[in-house]
Amino acid sequence: MNGIELAHAWEQICSRIKTYNGVSASQVDAIFSRLELQAMSTGCAFITADTDFIRNWVEKYYLDLLKAAFRDIYHTEFTIFLELNNTPSPATPEIVIPDIPLSALTEQTNNQTITYTRTVCETPKTPEYEREAEELLENYEKKVYLQPLTFDNFVIGNSNQTAYKMALAVAQNPGNKQGLNPLFIYGKSGLGKTHLLRAIQNYIESTRPELKVIYVDSSEFLNDYTDSAVERSKDKDSFINFRNKYESADVLLIDDIQSLQYKPGTLDAVFQIFNKFINQGKQMVLSADRSPKNIDIDERYWSRFASGGTFDIQPPEIETKLGIIKSYIDEFNQNEDNVHVIMPVDIQNYIAENSSSNIRELKGAVTIIICRLIDEKTITLSEAADILKEHFHGSGMKKLAISDIQSHVEGFFKIKHADMVGKTRDRNIAYPRQIAIYLCRELIKDASLEQIGEAFGRDHSTAIYSYRTIDKRLDENRETKEEIEALKHIILNDA
Repeated sequence: MNGIELAHAWEQICSRIKTYNGVSASQVDAIFSRLELQAMSTGCAFITADTDFIRNWVEKYYLDLLKAAFRDIYHTEFTIFLELNNTPSPATPEIVIPDIPLSALTEQTNNQTITYTRTVCETPKTPEYEREAEELLENYEKKVYLQPLTFDNFVIGNSNQTAYKMALAVAQNPGNKQGLNPLFIYGKSGLGKTHLLRAIQNYIESTRPELKVIYVDSSEFLNDYTDSAVERSKDKDSFINFRNKYESADVLLIDDIQSLQYKPGTLDAVFQIFNKFINQGKQMVLSADRSPKNIDIDERYWSRFASGGTFDIQPPEIETKLGIIKSYIDEFNQNEDNVHVIMPVDIQNYIAENSSSNIRELKGAVTIIICRLIDEKTITLSEAADILKEHFHGSGMKKLAISDIQSHVEGFFKIKHADMVGKTRDRNIAYPRQIAIYLCRELIKDASLEQIGEAFGRDHSTAIYSYRTIDKRLDENRETKEEIEALKHIILNDA
C-alpha cells in the first residue's frame, strides 16, 4: 500500500471515530494529527506516534475506538501495533507486515511484503513541568474532552447567539413547519459549528429516543458513497443500502458540506436524500465554512440548501473569548479533585486579545497556562506571553506599527499610500482609509486616536468618526465583516 492509499485509509479511520458517541471531533483532530498509519494488511495495522505521551494516551483511551473503526470499515478484527516514530537503529527487532493494495482488502489480490522496524527506545527526557503537564492533560482529556458536546457547555456571545437559538429550536422540535428545515449553519473553522450539530444530536437522542439521529462528516459520507459505488459491480444492493442507511434517519446532520463542492456524484446523492427528507418532513441540518451561495456548486443545490434557515457564526468578540476562557477554567476545576487553578485576569485578557478566531487555539493556550500554573502556582503576564509566543504563530506577538496596517490595507484594496493619507474623499479611498483607522485602533492597543489620526493626516475627531463608522457597519454588513476578518488574518500572520 503506497503513501496515498495509507493517507486515504487513515482519513477514513479518523472520520469514523469522530462519529462515535461521546467523542470530540476537535480532540480527534488534535491527537490523531500526531499519529501516522505506516502500514496495514487484512487484520493488522502499524501506527506510529510522534511522542511517547501521545502513544500512551492513545493506547489508554483510543485503542478500542481504533479497533472499532477498523472493524466497521474493513469488516474484520484488527491487531493494532502502536509505536514511537523514531529513527530506527540496526539493533532493533523487525516486524514483517504484508502490504496489500487498498482494493485488495475486499478483493484479496496479490500480496507483497514490506519490512518495518519496530523502534524500542527510552522516553526522551523533558523538563519536569512538561512531564507534569502531560500527566495533567492525560487525566483532563479523559474527563473533559470526551464529554458530549451539548447546548449547556456552548458559550454564547453576540457572534453566535442567533445560530445557537436556531439550533436549539430545531433540537426541541425537529422537522416542524417553523422554516428551519433545512437548518444551515456556516462560519470559519473552529467557531463552533460542529459543537452545535453535536448538541442537536445529543439533545434529540436524550429527549426523543424514538427518533433516529445520524451525524456524519462530509468526508465520511463521501467514503460511504465511494464504497457503495465500488461495490455496485459485485453487489447490486450496495447503493440501495447506502441510501437506506441515511434515509432511515429522522434527523440527518451533515458537517462541512463545502467539502463536496467538486464531487458531483456524492453531492447529487446528498441532494436526493435532502429532497426526500424535506418532502417527508424529516429534519436536515447542514454546516459549511461559507454561506450556501459561496460554495462552488450548481445553483439548484445551494438555493435548496438555503431554502430554510441560514445562520452564520462570526469570529468571537473579546467578551465571548473571555467567557470561553472562564468556562474552560471552571470546567477544569470541577473535574479535578485535587487541583484548583486561579488564572490572573490580565493573562486571561492577554489570551483573549492575542488568540485568533479559532476556539481550538484559544483553548490550547488556556491549557498550556493551566499546566504551568499546576507546576508553579503563580505566573506573571510576561512569563505567560513568553510561554505562548510560539503557540499563537505570530498572532499579535510582534509589535505592530501604524505603517504596517496602512501597507496591508493599501495592498488589499489596491490603493496608493499617497491616497491613503491624502485629502481625497472618494468612497473608493475613504472606505479603505476608515478600515485602516479601525484596524489601527483594534490591533495597536497603545496607539492613541490622536496618534492614529495624525498618521493619516487627520485629526482626533476624524479618527473617532472613522472608527465608529466601521464599528457600526460590522453589525449591518456581512462584506465588511469578512474584509475585517481577512485583513486581521493577513496582518497578524505577517507580524
